[in-house]
Amino acid sequence: MEICCTRPSCPRPVNHFADLDDLTTLKTIQQKFCTTCGMPLMLLGRYLPVRLLGQGGFGAAYLARDRYTPAMRQCVVKQFQPSGDLSPDQLQLAHSLFEREGQVLEQLGNHPQIPDLLAFFDLDVPNRNASKPDRFFYLVQEFIDGQNMEEELAQKGKFSEAGVTELLEEILKVLKFVHENGSIHRDIKPSNIMRRRDGRFYLLDFGAVKQVTTAPLAGKAGRASTGIYSMGFAPPEQMQGSVVYPATDLYALAVTCLMLLTAKDPSELYDAYSNSWKWRSEVKVSDRLAQVFDRMLLPTPSQRFQSADEVVAALQTTNSPPPIAPKPAPASSPASRPASRPTPAPVASKPAPAAPPAPTAPPPAPAPVIQRRSFSTLEILGGAAFTGFEGGLLAIALASLLRLPSILAFGWFWWQCWVPWFLPNRGAGLRKLI
Repeated sequence: MEICCTRPSCPRPVNHFADLDDLTTLKTIQQKFCTTCGMPLMLLGRYLPVRLLGQGGFGAAYLARDRYTPAMRQCVVKQFQPSGDLSPDQLQLAHSLFEREGQVLEQLGNHPQIPDLLAFFDLDVPNRNASKPDRFFYLVQEFIDGQNMEEELAQKGKFSEAGVTELLEEILKVLKFVHENGSIHRDIKPSNIMRRRDGRFYLLDFGAVKQVTTAPLAGKAGRASTGIYSMGFAPPEQMQGSVVYPATDLYALAVTCLMLLTAKDPSELYDAYSNSWKWRSEVKVSDRLAQVFDRMLLPTPSQRFQSADEVVAALQTTNSPPPIAPKPAPASSPASRPASRPTPAPVASKPAPAAPPAPTAPPPAPAPVIQRRSFSTLEILGGAAFTGFEGGLLAIALASLLRLPSILAFGWFWWQCWVPWFLPNRGAGLRKLI
């Protein structure tokens, strides 16, 4: 079995012990030491670092096995290893950050998407070249078997809109829990978001977590050397050392999502000349998601979303306006009555009733009757003054025979008898009448 030495200056940290391949020996042996530097390898006599996972400015992380568990459970051992060029004040601040991660994990580790804290301890080791022993600090936490988003981006390339939306919604759940417990993460970036093999997302690295009530860090050297923020992901108020807010984490989460969507570094998406983000030309997403990102990235904290819940609500809001319901017409108005009613669904236990016969069309309205005025016998005889008494009698007889109105018969007689006579003998006819 191989065990890694955790002393930072060890030239050959990998040690191989054949006797530890036997499970009985592995569980009963008291201790093993590095064959090169003499560093104790079984931390607290329990945790066996087997592989280096990563190394940064403040420490290293190892994959380890817990030999006090039946299945030799995997875990992560983080060792505080500050660089040698830190001032005493910076070293103390860095160490307080490491201790803070242990405290926060103990407080927040009961969330299903935050790794559990398993142990937090320090270890004094004799130094062969100095009279004072070396002190190392360790933090042991739950191992998440998967890839962080920086590794996944390098392996698979750009994320789809659906993939980024899923990540965004899941991490917002974690931030809601963190913020409601009075803390701010302050270092959200792709490498601090892990996807386990079963697809669940985890938020990692709570070393920079800041309590909401704690005064902001001051001093340029302190901000630059302790890794309080990651360049490109932190908003203006964090880089200036001002007070941080939940909106500070939301800003960094938006930058993380844009990096995953575009596969570009934040410096390539930010236009320093206009002091604004220019990312829309790099990727096409829905208007709703684009509007959410634009608000999360506003430079002023008060103009951003103020909580994770607000972002979730914006993601669930559609861009199209709600349909306008028609106003109901008065009950007495015929227009308010629907033209037809939907047929109710048939009941399975009873046969559906037969449809009523269709109503027959109403009979057509009768044609309008033109009322014609009938002239009395006296009126027709009165007209005989112009045609002669005989003409009047003839008109009466003609109307009775042809069943015509009296006026029509009289008019016909006048036209046939009076006009031909009157026209050629206008003067004589007039004298005759007189």
